[in-house]
Amino acid sequence: MSKRDYYEVLGVAKNASEAELKKAYRRLAMKHHPDRNPDSKEAEEKFKEAKEAYEVLTDAQKRSAYDQFGHAGVDPSMGAGPGAAGAGNFSDVFGDIFGDIFGGGGGPGGQQGSRAYRGADLRYNMTLSLEDAVAGTTVKIRVPTMVKCGTCDGTGAKKGTSPVKCSTCDGHGQVRMQQGFFSVQQTCPTCHGSGQEIKDPCNACHGQGRIQEQKTLSVKIPPGVDNGDRIRLGGEGEAGEHGGPAGDLYVQISVKKHAIFERQDNNLYCEMPVDIVTAALGGELEVPTLSGRVKLKVPAGSQSGKSFRLKGKGVKSVRGGSVGDLMCSIAVEVPVNLNGKQKELLQQFGDSLKGNGKHSPLSKSWVDGVKKFFDEMKF
Repeated sequence: MSKRDYYEVLGVAKNASEAELKKAYRRLAMKHHPDRNPDSKEAEEKFKEAKEAYEVLTDAQKRSAYDQFGHAGVDPSMGAGPGAAGAGNFSDVFGDIFGDIFGGGGGPGGQQGSRAYRGADLRYNMTLSLEDAVAGTTVKIRVPTMVKCGTCDGTGAKKGTSPVKCSTCDGHGQVRMQQGFFSVQQTCPTCHGSGQEIKDPCNACHGQGRIQEQKTLSVKIPPGVDNGDRIRLGGEGEAGEHGGPAGDLYVQISVKKHAIFERQDNNLYCEMPVDIVTAALGGELEVPTLSGRVKLKVPAGSQSGKSFRLKGKGVKSVRGGSVGDLMCSIAVEVPVNLNGKQKELLQQFGDSLKGNGKHSPLSKSWVDGVKKFFDEMKF
């Protein structure tokens, strides 16, 4: 029975990369493995066929011979020699394919050595006033973090001694476990992947190579930051292990609620109470802004909710762009706690307005609308 084309077996193109070959073989091996199909002769044959194709096509010399001469180029009976397909130990091939799933790497016998691990990133929650968020500031913070042990210089070993090669994994950082056809690699339980053992640990860090400290940092807050913004301080996170780089510190910004202003994007909003006389006759108000006081002219007859835009009195975002505006709306305040004389005068004033809709256009419009509504209703 003639053999199928190896590229066809794996379902890949003739120019497939090694990564594509590995992905294709992994899929087929999982599907047809004898452990998953214990009573299927067909699955066993397909599994062997995929294995053979993978072994040939991932070997540069064998693949070149196969591309030139086909199966004859890699057939041992045709003089291909010990490098022909099927010459290797299957457990090693299968371990290479699935090693990365279980944390493997480096292949059989590969020297891993001491593994360096990057330190963890840290987060610091910072609360700012609106004024500081808009103008920018510099804040000193104290951060608890893991730093490299100065006594052992991060090695974890007592001064004058050094870590030794792990006796369990022989310095690889990984151990290989064989279960039937499966050969998987796992992190060494003794050295936890470092490839080294510390026989005489440092008294200061107890073999960890790191100690916890409080460090003070000066954080520059750029103008225009807002809720949810983050400032990254590179290398200010936890120290790495075994000489690995330190992590980063992320400062998370939160802006306190302001007594007067509310921020939306680059604009500021505020509401100002206006007495009934100023709203009716017009006048001038003093309006607060984050950059000082400004005068605002209120035209006669201004109603509650009327909004005034003060250009350029908002915020310039940390991401750039133009400065926002201050949107100031007025709330006409009805007088309370009137004495007898004030009530009498107000009543006289109210009587003078009755029967003349031009003084209360909104009320007249609403009353007319209500009247029309009832006239058109059918009871």
